[in-house]
Amino acid sequence: MADPATPVLRIANCSGFYGDRLSAAREMVEGGPIDFLTGDYLAELTLLILWKMQQKDSNGGYALTFLRQMEEVLGTCLERGIKIVTNAGGLNPAALAARMRELADRLGLQAQIAHIEGDDILAKLPELQARGEKLAHLDTGRPLAGSGIEPVAANAYLGAWGIVAALNTGADVVICPRVTDASLVVGPSAWHFGWSKSDWNRLASAVVAGHIVECGAQATGGNYSFFQEVPGLQHPGFPIAEMHQDGSFVVTKHEGTGGLVSLGTVTAQLLYEIGGERYMNPDVVARFDTIHLEQQGPDRVLVTGVRGEPAPEATKVCINYLGGFRNTMTFVLTGLDIEGKARLAEETLFAELGGRDRFDEVTVKLTRSDRENPGSNEEASAFLRVTVKDRDPRKVGRAFSGAVVEMALANYPGFYMTSGPSSEVSYGVYWPALVPVDAIDQVVVAHDGSRIQVPPVKPEVSVSVEPVVGPSVRAAGGRTTRVPLGTIFGARSGDKGGNANVGLWARSDAGYAWLADYLTVERFKELVGEARDLEVRRYQLPNLRALNFVVVGLLGEGVASSTRTDAQAKSLGEYVRAKLVDLPVALLADAPARPTAES
Repeated sequence: MADPATPVLRIANCSGFYGDRLSAAREMVEGGPIDFLTGDYLAELTLLILWKMQQKDSNGGYALTFLRQMEEVLGTCLERGIKIVTNAGGLNPAALAARMRELADRLGLQAQIAHIEGDDILAKLPELQARGEKLAHLDTGRPLAGSGIEPVAANAYLGAWGIVAALNTGADVVICPRVTDASLVVGPSAWHFGWSKSDWNRLASAVVAGHIVECGAQATGGNYSFFQEVPGLQHPGFPIAEMHQDGSFVVTKHEGTGGLVSLGTVTAQLLYEIGGERYMNPDVVARFDTIHLEQQGPDRVLVTGVRGEPAPEATKVCINYLGGFRNTMTFVLTGLDIEGKARLAEETLFAELGGRDRFDEVTVKLTRSDRENPGSNEEASAFLRVTVKDRDPRKVGRAFSGAVVEMALANYPGFYMTSGPSSEVSYGVYWPALVPVDAIDQVVVAHDGSRIQVPPVKPEVSVSVEPVVGPSVRAAGGRTTRVPLGTIFGARSGDKGGNANVGLWARSDAGYAWLADYLTVERFKELVGEARDLEVRRYQLPNLRALNFVVVGLLGEGVASSTRTDAQAKSLGEYVRAKLVDLPVALLADAPARPTAES
């Protein structure tokens, strides 16, 4: 519960994904005062990676790097009263909690370690379907029953109240499974300030805080469109959310660390992997069209005004199944007649393999990176990338890659490849669905082994939320100049299963007025050729001067299955920013100053 002497709760992040900077935990603990240390290690793809680990070792299935980080900071955290909350437990939070206790004993430390269970509903799927739950794919609407799919994992997204219950037991460390990323901030905030389960606005604001800091340095200048404005980007600090009793908060970082916390960096992260204005969480629906940002000072952005709606009756479940096996080989094509060389290579390969129809799926992509009158051998090169998928590993293994190698001396001139022959790899497919919250039995396992049931949030009221009115500025007109869209607009993109999102934001009211008027769904499809035959959803967030586009199915069946070079759509936003548009000259004042040689 809240201590009147500490009206500000400082929640620090030290991990945005499984594989993030190992030293971040130590940097956050030693870099300045914090009250909670959190770390996000999970994504849809990560769950599949952890499942594969668990098949090799039944005691595995969690983020191993978390233990290495804790070895450096656990003692200091206990000494300073810093509590630790993480979803590094992945598919096996009990095993990670046991390893943490072993670590504490080895270091001679007394630590109260709790973990949370209940997200794993794989065994419940038949029962749920028998009672009428379709577990329909959120994008296609296809029910799980009759699909022929055999799930290997099914993890429901848990909320913050299990974390609150664990902290109520006196836990110093809370090991979570698949809780939502934002819950790592919502739980500590609700516990510290004593919020109720119906404090919708405060809970929604904490969800926004969690969404901003969950991806680590992405909130402090990492992956930022206007990266030239970010000092010390070689080693940016990680973010901190300074939470207040009323739900408002300040996004900041430790003093003296690299990076930048600005309206731009925070806006960019707010647009990461979202859909519309209603951002669903198990505990509340946060309205992103009510967020107000204000630059409070250097590296300090104040966030206020967030409104929330009651928690939804269902929560998302991440179902994974094995899709089969895949392999990719890339031909390098050099110089003249690139199209003819690509055609010859493709025809030769599949004639040798017995035809394209032998495989469940074939993807062939020619990337024309070659230049006219090239200045180097590399500038004369294009790439033909061939990917095959099949349920039979023998078809796509060395039988496929070996056939490519055998062409080396008997095909197009200048033949070479980017790699030697490769073996097949298995891939999983992500099936997002909804499950009623009352189907989940969430349990906190305290340090002493006692088990505490965590009932679901089931509100019986409705709340009406009015969005913030956008800037009343007319779209600029007059003389135009043809420049890249990213000259004055920033972007952030990412993946959600098989869908990709790209959020674009303006640096002024006038810029947003033009962007909202200009960038329709039709024009977006004109700019992004890959989206022309796909469903594109457009959402307006005038309070953030932003538009968000969701391209349905751009990533196929999901990251692990996608055959795109950028399977997570991380670069999609920068691709859109590179497209040429006729921009009013009057808006060029929004363009960032470019660094000079002297600076």
